[in-house]
Amino acid sequence: MGIVAGLDSSSAFTRIVVCDTDTGAVLRQGYAPHPVEPKATEVDPQAWLLSLGEAATGGLLEGVQAIGVAAQQHGLLPLDGQGNLVRPALTGNDKRAQVAAADLVDGLGSREAWAQAVGCVPQAAQAVAKLRWLARDEPEAAKRTAGVLQAHDWLVWQLLGRPARRTTDRGAASGTGYWSAATGFYRPDLVELALGHQVALPEVLGPSDAAGTTPEGLLISAGTGETMAAAFGLGVGAGDAVVSLGASGSVMAVHHEALADPSGMITSFADATGMHLPVVHTSNAVRALRGTAQMLGVDDLAALSDLALTSTPGASGLVLLPYLEGERTPQLPHAAGTLTGLRRESMKPEHLARAAFEGMLCSLADALDVLRGRGVEVRRVFLLGAAAELPAVQAVAPALFGTQVVVPQPAEYAALGAARQAAWALGVARGTLAAHTPPAWQGASAQVFEPGEELAVGQAVRQQYIATRDEIHPGAFGQGA
Repeated sequence: MGIVAGLDSSSAFTRIVVCDTDTGAVLRQGYAPHPVEPKATEVDPQAWLLSLGEAATGGLLEGVQAIGVAAQQHGLLPLDGQGNLVRPALTGNDKRAQVAAADLVDGLGSREAWAQAVGCVPQAAQAVAKLRWLARDEPEAAKRTAGVLQAHDWLVWQLLGRPARRTTDRGAASGTGYWSAATGFYRPDLVELALGHQVALPEVLGPSDAAGTTPEGLLISAGTGETMAAAFGLGVGAGDAVVSLGASGSVMAVHHEALADPSGMITSFADATGMHLPVVHTSNAVRALRGTAQMLGVDDLAALSDLALTSTPGASGLVLLPYLEGERTPQLPHAAGTLTGLRRESMKPEHLARAAFEGMLCSLADALDVLRGRGVEVRRVFLLGAAAELPAVQAVAPALFGTQVVVPQPAEYAALGAARQAAWALGVARGTLAAHTPPAWQGASAQVFEPGEELAVGQAVRQQYIATRDEIHPGAFGQGA
């Protein structure tokens, strides 16, 4: 029996799982918070190492033969010629580069040009926009920048003792804004457009490659971003989509090719297996539920769910377009939420509660349809986030999505995905696994919900939503989703 470890260095904590290489069974776990504010926009990455060391105490890594690293995405660590930081790391939630991102769109000529070049349109979170911000706002630091890494790249490099070779993987590279998942190559010209000069970029490793071996003989796999690691830990494959319910929402699916989307609604990431992860984001998900609960004076989302289930499909004609913070899908940055269908008989708390759940899920169904419209097959949907446990979500989602819905049991999926990657690299190094065949670990334990007899009713609710959406925002999806 072999033993591997996967670590997830998020914005707030480090989580480590130690697993059996053959089955993926979790043998032991470690956890430590980061000694920094989770919402910090600038971080000394030494804090990540301190957290890692604390999480690994008590002999946690005893007997471990390989480690995989997953970490928060979209950060930027600018390095000088000696490999030292020229300034603190910029994290993904730093929004200061919004103007820089818009400048880059103008610099290359159009959103379509960016989509064709690297599969995404610049956003403030991405490394390419942060480089542009650095050049404009901290020119001295920009001049000293000779190389760039992201969080997982830097952690892998530190674990290996800062070798001359620096590496990344397809997943993390695809989020930079200067590496194309479609071609598998960097666009150094885009780095120069952003920063004003060329820099050293990390070598992009394949899914089963090893980044290196520590002096103690511990193999370190390529690593990847948290999103890609979580998908690998869940065990999703072709035909699967993952809908994440946070304050905002996201829909991603496993696909065989990178998608270029000139509208900018699809961001084309690479995954941790050699496939692709097109992602569509919405600005509003659970925030629409929380706002409705507050409006109705309901204590929590569980109570809102119970209230919604006393209504009927279609919420007695009420339709909520949940564009409370503007919207990204469709692109309506200045929109507000809209409630229509008010009649005397519909003006009841339970109908508004139901309309909130239906509106949130119809908005995410719109995002799913953006992917389906580009040829992405969706046979089942994995639903993630605390709100996925709400009975109203589980009752409504299958019929509105038009497919089977899987609600996995809560687990450390990013750390598990990192561990699975470590087992893969270890198996390839030992000749027991093929480079194109990841270890067949058991999938996530989950509840499964089918559309069943409610499918026709759910699709009628969806059509009611689409008709309202297209009347209020005509042309938002062209001819409609």
